[in-house]
Amino acid sequence: MPFSDLAESLAEREAAGLLRRRLVLESAQGARIRVEGRQVLSFCSNDYLGLANHPALIEAAKAAADEAGVGGGASHLITGHHRLHHGLEEALADFAGLPRALLFSTGYMANLGVVTALVGRGDAVFADRLNHASLNDAAVLSRSELKRFAHNDMAQLKKLLAASTAKRKLVLADAVFSMDGDIAPVADLLALCEQYDAWLMLDDAHGFGVLGESGRGILEYAGLSSPRIIYMATLGKAAGVAGAFVAGDPVLVESLIQNARTYVYTTATPPLLAAALLASLEIIAGEQWRRARLQELIAVLRSRLQLNRWQLANSATPIQPLVIGSNKEAVEVSECLLKHGILVPAIRPPTVPQGTARLRISLSAAHTVEDVAALAQALNEIERA
Repeated sequence: MPFSDLAESLAEREAAGLLRRRLVLESAQGARIRVEGRQVLSFCSNDYLGLANHPALIEAAKAAADEAGVGGGASHLITGHHRLHHGLEEALADFAGLPRALLFSTGYMANLGVVTALVGRGDAVFADRLNHASLNDAAVLSRSELKRFAHNDMAQLKKLLAASTAKRKLVLADAVFSMDGDIAPVADLLALCEQYDAWLMLDDAHGFGVLGESGRGILEYAGLSSPRIIYMATLGKAAGVAGAFVAGDPVLVESLIQNARTYVYTTATPPLLAAALLASLEIIAGEQWRRARLQELIAVLRSRLQLNRWQLANSATPIQPLVIGSNKEAVEVSECLLKHGILVPAIRPPTVPQGTARLRISLSAAHTVEDVAALAQALNEIERA
């Protein structure tokens, strides 16, 4: 059998309780979804503001499809750069408060493209140990010297930067960590980058649209501004659509247009997505109640949970991780919730460290207080059972 070693590896993964499988979604995203023939209350989506099925975004996409069709047709550097893409880049730069922005097809592609375009052999990358896999992969692919520091450990990062003799130094950090929901000490990160002449790249995938009074993300939330910041945010989470963008100094963006391989060598995304995102930006900025609703729901969940063995991580974001510990028990709790009609995924290694398997509860402005109260009650009952 040509793939016998792969079959053996899959069997080992299943025996360890680590085999993953895909659920088939049969509806639009929302607080309530249809999965494999069953209606469930969902706490699985990164659609934090409830925009993935918003009528205004749908209408904008429909109108753009009539004008621009459904395919990008070519790379941005050939004939794929549509006026809708260009208008969205200008709007994103303005929204983020930075000089220029550049669209990418996904956040993963953005991170790979930026890091490999900016650093290489003879340079050094300094990365938080809990960074997203895309940042880790980007650092390895860049062939730079990779130095990882303990999660949010500024003292260790300072030592690493001080000892480095690299020509270029790049610090990488999630703004909001996707599995813990905590916020990076971005002001401290920037201060160290200023002190040791390093660039700072912030992956704001889970902060864009959520953090800051107007939802402009980590830079608004922390009141930060610096030409050495490289800002990346995704557009398939709080923004409700798809894609990502990188924003910063004009020289940075022009360099990425020329050198970021994941930008240069891929077909542009459908222009209709850009039209939907332009509508999304208006809602993000104009409907502050969505962020207020999230804070209300976070407070409800944290006040209603009364647990003895499991630990709700300290998070002020819509990502509320409930650390169970063992892989087997995390899966069992997820399955038990499903019997209550509630869908929450069990997250296991290698996504999270060994011994910290968890339920990753994702809250959305589309949820009600009653939805979150029902989740808390079910978890309380399951733990006591």
